[in-house]
Amino acid sequence: MAEFHQLSAVELLAAYRHRQLSPVEVTRAVLAHIDAWEPQLHATYALDGDGALAQAKASQSRWSKGAPIGPLDGVPTTIKENIATRGVPVPLGTAATVLIPAERDAPPAARLREAGAVILGKTTMPDYGMLSSGLSSIHPLTRNPWDLRKNPGGSSAGAAAAAAAGYGPLHVGTDIGGSVRLPSGWCGVFGLKPSLGRIPIFPPYAGRVAGPMTRTVADAALLMATLSLPDTRDTMSLPYQAIAWDQLDTDVRGMRIGLMMDAGWGIAAEPEVRAAVETAARAFEAAGAIVTPMRPFMTRAMIDGMDDFWRTRSWLDIDALPAERRAKVLPYITEWARGGEGLSGARVFRGYAQMGAMREAAVGACAAFDYVLSPTAPMPAYAAELAGPTNDPATPFEHIAFTLAFNMSEQPAASINGGYTSAGLPIGLQIIGHRFDDLGVLQMSRSWEQMRPVQRPWPRPPGTR
Repeated sequence: MAEFHQLSAVELLAAYRHRQLSPVEVTRAVLAHIDAWEPQLHATYALDGDGALAQAKASQSRWSKGAPIGPLDGVPTTIKENIATRGVPVPLGTAATVLIPAERDAPPAARLREAGAVILGKTTMPDYGMLSSGLSSIHPLTRNPWDLRKNPGGSSAGAAAAAAAGYGPLHVGTDIGGSVRLPSGWCGVFGLKPSLGRIPIFPPYAGRVAGPMTRTVADAALLMATLSLPDTRDTMSLPYQAIAWDQLDTDVRGMRIGLMMDAGWGIAAEPEVRAAVETAARAFEAAGAIVTPMRPFMTRAMIDGMDDFWRTRSWLDIDALPAERRAKVLPYITEWARGGEGLSGARVFRGYAQMGAMREAAVGACAAFDYVLSPTAPMPAYAAELAGPTNDPATPFEHIAFTLAFNMSEQPAASINGGYTSAGLPIGLQIIGHRFDDLGVLQMSRSWEQMRPVQRPWPRPPGTR
């Protein structure tokens, strides 16, 4: 049997069911593996080994009686820091936050606890989740396990690094412009941004979703079955559907697939990224799909307007802080947000309206296809110390051109490893579906998972073999 931290959730549950493994020995092994990685990786916040072992012991008792409490009983799991868990402060990635323990679990955490998951702790994020980076004013710098000199991306930085490093099989991130998919792509794991409202979340707002981040599509599907259960606190949630999340087999013959290699703005895809995505497209074509180049549908006006709105919203929050707390916000974030200071109401409203423009453009562009393929990001992972690929608050979003529109359009989109650079860094392949077709995106991702070449071994802690 593989090392315990290498086992998928599906494999762990089968082993528990047949009494080949126990949640306690698995949790101990995963915690030991985390101890070996964390001095270099810094992917966790509020890691709770004692609490995790107590949960594992309770799970083990249930399994010994043949009475697991739910479909994830005993599976080690992490939760992104901005998803509240009872009794744990929610810093939002910034030292400017007053640390007050959360009174109750947010919906994703509540569902995981009800399903019996062993919650190891939280994973890191940058200030206010507004960076595609592991850089934060409160957490140590989170790094990419494939190359510790590189960035894991963000804002679900710790979740992606933890998934790639083997901190258990299940991880939950959040995404409003690419924050699940970008780090998943840069860390070589699978991440799903579901349709808006598919996974209840609190607080809800336009574009924001929670999503699974795992090493396999099957584990993400397993997690979706739990995370998608209803919660009335999310006033934007979809009506609950009992979807057969485990039905991942599909026939791609005759599928109409759009190939989007130009987003219409932002940084162009680098040659190795382009080559990997085009190779995936050819594989789908060889399997019988009909692949057609897709014209770009976004404009510079869309992102500039969105930038105005996001800067203004962020500046209102930051400017309202007492001076001593405002001074603790990551300077890059403060400089970026300050660009929204003094913008006219008309300009901000026009910026907000670009969310609707993106939605209409994305839905219209995808209408001719069953699914769309694109790069997740135009480049592989960049230097760990940088706030973003450009490292310039004046141009903060040039790398999210392939991901952002599908938050605004509320369409499901996944990132799955599509290959590697010559330096061995993962390259993300994005798979986009129509709104509500979350299962279809998982099925297409599973098809690629089965078609792609054998993957490289997962990274190991420095000094181990």
